[in-house]
Amino acid sequence: MRYFTAGESHGPQLTAIIEGLPAQMPLTAEMINNELKRRQGGHGRGRRMQIEKDQVLITSGVRHGLTLGSPVTLTVVNDDWKHWTNIMGVEPLADDIKPEDIKRQITRPRPGHADLVGGMKYGHRDLRNVLERSSARETTMRVAIGAVAKQFLRQLGIQTVAHVTEIGGVTSDPAAYEELQMGDLRKMVENDPVYCADKEASARMVAAIDDIKGRGDTLGGVVEVIVEGCPPGIGSYVQFDRKMDGKLAGAMMSINAFKGVEFGLGFKMAQKPGSEVHDEIAWSEEAGYYRKSNRLGGLEGGMTTGMPIVIRGVMKPIPTLYKPLESVDIDTKEPFVATIERSDPCAVPAASVVAEHVIATEVAKAIMDEFRSDTMDGLKEEIGRYREYVKGF
Repeated sequence: MRYFTAGESHGPQLTAIIEGLPAQMPLTAEMINNELKRRQGGHGRGRRMQIEKDQVLITSGVRHGLTLGSPVTLTVVNDDWKHWTNIMGVEPLADDIKPEDIKRQITRPRPGHADLVGGMKYGHRDLRNVLERSSARETTMRVAIGAVAKQFLRQLGIQTVAHVTEIGGVTSDPAAYEELQMGDLRKMVENDPVYCADKEASARMVAAIDDIKGRGDTLGGVVEVIVEGCPPGIGSYVQFDRKMDGKLAGAMMSINAFKGVEFGLGFKMAQKPGSEVHDEIAWSEEAGYYRKSNRLGGLEGGMTTGMPIVIRGVMKPIPTLYKPLESVDIDTKEPFVATIERSDPCAVPAASVVAEHVIATEVAKAIMDEFRSDTMDGLKEEIGRYREYVKGF
């Protein structure tokens, strides 16, 4: 499976094309729209979430609710486009209009954004040409693609969930959720204002977001994604670019504003001896091989172990501030406060939704690489046989 996304933040629409999905997989727009709505939720989102009500159109690759095996095209129309048609229009400028006359030009790069370096790389003097594509608006389509991947994984008995474990130094207590079943954890997260499974911590996170908003600043945090039901042996040790943890880490780090990633115990492993890090192996007739613990987060030697995959990512505070940092105007070279664009005081809850979907996409891609996946039923049969094989190995 491979995919591409296209579109600018204030352009007419966002588009994704997915190739390689098996035929005969159930897929509807409603399945995707439910996830897009979650991406727009969470305490701390800004005004744009009130403007854009993302709804997907499936314009190819699906007939009568089932995939065809041909490329699937997903489109999300930008409702705000009507206010940007002159600024972001595709057609050449009229002879009597100069580029410098176009409104909303940006020459003051924002610290922490792609503005300045992107302008240097592509030769743009109007930095709007950079920020329109580097904007986190692109994650709309990452979630849409991930929603398709999650539907694929559900057909194979694989579940995913994501939740917020930290915002602005306020951390959740694992004891509040670590014994929960996946379905119960998802219900708790979806009914929480910051997608946190610890109600006490959630209330303190909401207060921290409200406080930082009043000060014109922003907060970052940590999100955790769990994948349950993935068979062992997905990925490979034989080549560096086939290692599953490398693929998952890359997916997590590809999300806007993410600056760190860890699996299982993560960086705490540096503080512990090996006897408190590695997971002992056991076997039972009912379950086959399993680990007595899951400190490594469901991955060994670049491959899944069959235990839940547990991966966390850290998101930096959004760099667009309502009390902006200092910058330099690229035209005048004079110091200035950075340009203010519409922003959120905290987008960590939304980022957890994005993280779940990019991880789901990567797991789905890896499974399609491992098994013949022309049809959904054929793939189910093949994975079923494989699960029986590894159980009795």
